[in-house]
Amino acid sequence: MPTTQSSPPPAPMGAAAATPPKRYDEAFKRQAVETWIRSGQPGTQIARELGISYPALKDWKRRYYGDATPAHADLAAENRRLKIELQRVREQRDILKKTLGILSEPPKTATAASTP
Repeated sequence: MPTTQSSPPPAPMGAAAATPPKRYDEAFKRQAVETWIRSGQPGTQIARELGISYPALKDWKRRYYGDATPAHADLAAENRRLKIELQRVREQRDILKKTLGILSEPPKTATAASTP
């Protein structure tokens, strides 16, 4: 009786095509998150540009910077502070302009020199 050789059973669907997950060093992860926070662009766009998945980027952000988004809160607070300072400086400038105008006027008690 002839013996037949059987081939090994086929691998499960997708198991042969699966690639091992990419590994990124900590410096790359931190830089990616900093780029996202500083740019103000959507995380999906940053992830696409860097060639990483958006869920990975979100996970790195949560791991290194927590759930808060400090950039937006800091910018709003700084914006309010700068507006207040700008108003104060404008008031000081206006006061100085008025003072300069008053001091540069000729005295009102001076009489015009008469010519004979």
